Amino acid sequence: MALEQGHVNVVFDNDIDIDKVVDEELSSKEATAGGDSSSSKQRKAKRVHRQLSKDSAVTSGFIHGPRSWKNSRRSRNGYGRGLPKKGGAGGKGVWGAPGSELLETYEDINDPNFDNENLSNGDIELKAIVPDVSYEEIKKKVDPIILEYFENGDTNEAALAILDAVPKHYRDMLVEQVIEVAMDHKPSHREMTSVLISDLFGHVISENDITKAFQSLLANLNDLILDIPDAPTVLGNFIARAIADDCIPPKFLTTTKEKSDSEVFQEALGRADTLLSMKHGLVRLHNVWGVGGALRPVKALTRQMNLTLQEFISSRDIEEASRCLRNLEVPHFHHELVYEAIVMALEANSPSVEEALCSLLKAFDAAVLVTPEQMGRGFIRVFDDLPDIHMDVPLAYIILDRFVDRCHKEGFLTEKVINKIPTRGRKRFVSEGDQEFIKNHKSS
Repeated sequence: MALEQGHVNVVFDNDIDIDKVVDEELSSKEATAGGDSSSSKQRKAKRVHRQLSKDSAVTSGFIHGPRSWKNSRRSRNGYGRGLPKKGGAGGKGVWGAPGSELLETYEDINDPNFDNENLSNGDIELKAIVPDVSYEEIKKKVDPIILEYFENGDTNEAALAILDAVPKHYRDMLVEQVIEVAMDHKPSHREMTSVLISDLFGHVISENDITKAFQSLLANLNDLILDIPDAPTVLGNFIARAIADDCIPPKFLTTTKEKSDSEVFQEALGRADTLLSMKHGLVRLHNVWGVGGALRPVKALTRQMNLTLQEFISSRDIEEASRCLRNLEVPHFHHELVYEAIVMALEANSPSVEEALCSLLKAFDAAVLVTPEQMGRGFIRVFDDLPDIHMDVPLAYIILDRFVDRCHKEGFLTEKVINKIPTRGRKRFVSEGDQEFIKNHKSS
């Protein structure tokens, strides 16, 4: 029986008073034990102690003894899952809930970990300090961005790279470095640089940045001429193009002319003023660097190559002809120059012109300006078109044979190309061997 174990377990509902439950339990025990008086005298029922709680009623569950309540880790209001109280933060000698040390606002001065220079003390003020960047450091950051832009031509990618690498108050150095690098490159890269400055204007660089960059470049023209002989002309083109793109105002020329009397200084500004003052100057300045080789029409390239060959026949200047060919920037179209040179030699029918054009082709081959593949393609094109050329130049076959033999002796024409030279089929005359046959036929 439960009476023998020193405590009574009674199950009851939430709305029943504990005293009534205990009294009913005792009366039922006495009624059952009324017939046996000896056993009732020996045994006395123990009275259940009341629950020491704020609430007089327990919601559900079993009633445990007071000793078990004392050592219980359960919440005494009848709720909970038996977890430690206050998440392990309550009680004597505990360290507190995990992470509570991060929320402490009070700092003990006697704490060995106390920091006298802590920012929360209020006696320290932080200020943003921007370190000074030298021109060499800006150059190291900007050069890879410019060279990569020359390869892909993506102004958006270049703008993002510049925003990350160059601080805002050093953007004038950026413009100066971009123009200085472009001055040492070919015209197509200079055109890309003008486009980049125009695209960056307004959100990456300002009018003041471009003005400072041009003023610095004008002041350093004497040093730039040592590496770039035509620096005044190129810089004048950049200034005129920037004015045409509305990046700087036209009054920049008048206000800057008064700052120096240097010859190269005035030459650069005079070049820009001339380009802007000519008829339809602002429209023509969009092609101040010329049209890129890949974008130029084929007829325009052919006409330019023909003019280059005519100028060479007059001047015999191989270096100038080489420079003009490089400026066209069409290495894949050099076979057209070879074709035009051979046709010009056929139409001239002059040994001196043939010798000059042969020396020019030899110089192009020695400088690898015209590759052997382009050289051979130009000759084969003439071989294929020779029947049509023969209609205008009756001696085309003879002149071509002589010119190919001259080029072969110079050593830049391969045997593979020579073997493809066409031969003219012609009629045989009586005087070439049939005369004896005719005499014998008549006598018979």
